Amino acid sequence: MSLTDDVLDRAAELRRRGETFVVATVVRVEPPTSAQAGDKALITADGKLWGWVGGSCSEGLVRREALVAMGDAQPRLVKIAPDESPDHQPGVVSHLSTCPSAGRLDVFIDPQLPRPLLLVVGDTPAAHTLIKLGATIGYSTCAVHPGALPSDFPEANTVLDSLDVAPAEPNGSTWAVVATMGHYDEDAIEALVRYDVAYIGLVASRRRAATVLGVLQGRGVRGLERVRRAADSSVGGSQEEIALATLAEIAAERHAHRGRYAIPVPEIAMDPICGMQVEVTGALHTLTVGETTYYFCGAGCLDAFRLREGQSISG
Repeated sequence: MSLTDDVLDRAAELRRRGETFVVATVVRVEPPTSAQAGDKALITADGKLWGWVGGSCSEGLVRREALVAMGDAQPRLVKIAPDESPDHQPGVVSHLSTCPSAGRLDVFIDPQLPRPLLLVVGDTPAAHTLIKLGATIGYSTCAVHPGALPSDFPEANTVLDSLDVAPAEPNGSTWAVVATMGHYDEDAIEALVRYDVAYIGLVASRRRAATVLGVLQGRGVRGLERVRRAADSSVGGSQEEIALATLAEIAAERHAHRGRYAIPVPEIAMDPICGMQVEVTGALHTLTVGETTYYFCGAGCLDAFRLREGQSISG
């Protein structure tokens, strides 16, 4: 198996597990470089890189841009060359390379974020419509209803037969809608507010929604300020239309919050000899002078710095 095949297999496994990662592909080179067009690497949210996109001069830059791309969910073309200057083209990021080889390469950074989860509670026309529409537009869907069978919700990726939603692993990319139409709204919301999800919507009239929240306040349930009346701006309509309006609301809010993922970008320092960005954590070539620590891209720059500092002191 080639390295490229291995990278693609790993990418498929990460997608299956719902993890966030980047596929970085070398799309253009001007020799001399250690990379070739078509070389690929995976970068995960913890900054680990698997594959090949060139040596030390390009790897650190690609890893950093990959983490930024995971944070803002936007692909980009990274151009690395000895004479690159920022040209501010949309979707293009230019980096000046100080690699002695003086080669050039362009790397396409493609962030792969897990599909958002639409978690719908209830066995009503609105709930079924939400599951169907959510699956159609690319959400991973989870139907929740006590006693439910997978055959009851054929379009759902997951069906839970109780209000224990832990198996769905709710998180910041989960959009939850309670559409039980009064059957067990309170219990469903109480189960959901335990999790840090992006959205909790209740399909109910204004009067019914106020009653539900009042009951939960009486129970001492916390976090109710996160619960909103789903499709609050819609007036009347069938349950199917309310489901459509709810999903439109979710889609609009999701796009408004896109690009706010918390992906930490590693601290960098500037090599005082060549000007290259060097990741502080795990740097192989460092030198502490007094209270200042300097970071270098390689042994050559470290030796040049020592020589320069030695001459400066002797002069």
